[in-house]
Amino acid sequence: MQKVTTAIPHNIIMENRKSLRISGVKDIDSFSENRIVLSTVMGELVIRGDDLHVNSLDSESGDFSMTGCVNSISYNRHSVLDGPVKKLFR
Repeated sequence: MQKVTTAIPHNIIMENRKSLRISGVKDIDSFSENRIVLSTVMGELVIRGDDLHVNSLDSESGDFSMTGCVNSISYNRHSVLDGPVKKLFR
């Protein structure tokens, strides 16, 4: 297992499965009402749920916030763009 060291903190704060604040976010890879894919300092983070809405992303500080009904939060081992799609964007 790789040891991950980072100077940028990565925290996830969820309130009643209705609002989510995350620090250490680099970019929003994709989003829809049912899924949000974020690139974070700790890897790709996938949020699944219903009626998901991105409120803000501060690109300088890496602070992200969203609302909706959160059903799951998981880190992907591999990026969604890995595979044939990644080869197109080299």
